[in-house]
Amino acid sequence: MNRPIPFSATLIALAIASPPLLAADNTQLQQLQQEIAAMRKDYEKQLNALEARLKQAEASLATQAASAGQLPAAQAAPSSAPTVAVATPPPSAGAPAAARATGKGFNPDIALVLAGSYASFSKDPTQYRIPGFLTGGEIGPGVQGFSLGESELTMSATIDPWFYGSMSVALAADNSASVEEAFIQTTSLPGGLGLKAGRFLASVGYQNDKHAHTWDFINAPLAYQVFLGGALAQDGLQIKAVLPTSQFIELGGGIGAAGEYPSGTGNRKKPGTGTLFAHTGGDVGASNSWRAGASMVWAKAYDRPFEDIDSAGNPVSNVFTGNTRLGILDAVWKWAPNGNSTRTSLTLQGEYFRRLESGSLVYDEGGQALADSFRSAQSGWYAQAVYKFLPEWRVGLRYDRLDVGNVNASSNTANLYLPSYSPNRTTLMFDWAPSEYSRVRLQLAQDRARYGLTDNQIMIQYMMSLGSHGAHGY
Repeated sequence: MNRPIPFSATLIALAIASPPLLAADNTQLQQLQQEIAAMRKDYEKQLNALEARLKQAEASLATQAASAGQLPAAQAAPSSAPTVAVATPPPSAGAPAAARATGKGFNPDIALVLAGSYASFSKDPTQYRIPGFLTGGEIGPGVQGFSLGESELTMSATIDPWFYGSMSVALAADNSASVEEAFIQTTSLPGGLGLKAGRFLASVGYQNDKHAHTWDFINAPLAYQVFLGGALAQDGLQIKAVLPTSQFIELGGGIGAAGEYPSGTGNRKKPGTGTLFAHTGGDVGASNSWRAGASMVWAKAYDRPFEDIDSAGNPVSNVFTGNTRLGILDAVWKWAPNGNSTRTSLTLQGEYFRRLESGSLVYDEGGQALADSFRSAQSGWYAQAVYKFLPEWRVGLRYDRLDVGNVNASSNTANLYLPSYSPNRTTLMFDWAPSEYSRVRLQLAQDRARYGLTDNQIMIQYMMSLGSHGAHGY
């Protein structure tokens, strides 16, 4: 009886009958296995590289989304302010965890802004006084001739999932350096809350918390110079909250130590300044956006000195001790076709200030030292328009005005120089920005802040940015 030959027996028979063929098959099989192993290794290498690139892209997008999340819809419109080197902003409280977890404490972003200027004034700037106001801080148009200007070095980084840190050092023309800001800021508080601690520019008004290289004009408005000494900086704490509403609403406040104008010198263990502020804004169609706000500043002045002139026009040093209350209203309107400001845009901006002061004034501290009570109610405002008529060119016009208001220095009233006059200034600006890293500006002004004098001013300024930079606020 014939039985079927098993399959295994057939393979053995073939192997015995054809040994060369089986050896060739084994060699091919080994080669295929080696090729597959090589392909797998190369595939895994490429897959790891793609995964790394994907993580970097996700982190970058998350950081950008977090930065954008700090702004209301009104602030999402492109800004007509100069885009120059600044530190990358911290992620917001609502940012994705991947963005907040990225720490760069040992590899901070570094930004350097180089600035210089040339100025020509028809009146001596060293004799600059604004009569009738108790001033302090940075007053006046600056120095004549060539000047290094105020350059700025900023280092910043996301420290860990909870904190962001930044420090800005201002380098002046006289080779001095001062810490303009040095603060930490929370990034993960719930409910749209953000806490800032250290030295910072307070978020009162519109322009106060913006660095000088982002301004549309070379110098600060007269109201900022008189009422805030150029800008209000606090050594203390500030908290902000963005409400969960369809319209952008931001509320906040801060507290700072005594020492900086308008608080003056004194016991730094006690708070010297307090602030409250509220801002709101939104979009009007695709081409328009706006923001408006109200702020209050309280300051306790401890022996705050200021340089003045007496009724005969002679320089005199006085000292004020008392309370300052300053209210600020601000509004900004921005237009750009379909929200795209790269080619053309228009920005309208204005702020109104009203200050009440009460306390005691020591007239001619180094001489007669006449002390008596002091009260004043004064105000000031500015309005400006900046129009970008070509992608690289802008023109701007600003008008400043102050009102001496009511000043009662009791027995010292006759000694003070209080002319019935409203200091004012008109400024015209042209600037050219061939890229986001460079700007050259020409500014012409008629300054009538000094009673009976018109100071014709010509200024030329350059600003160049190096290093890390990001978008500025609205």
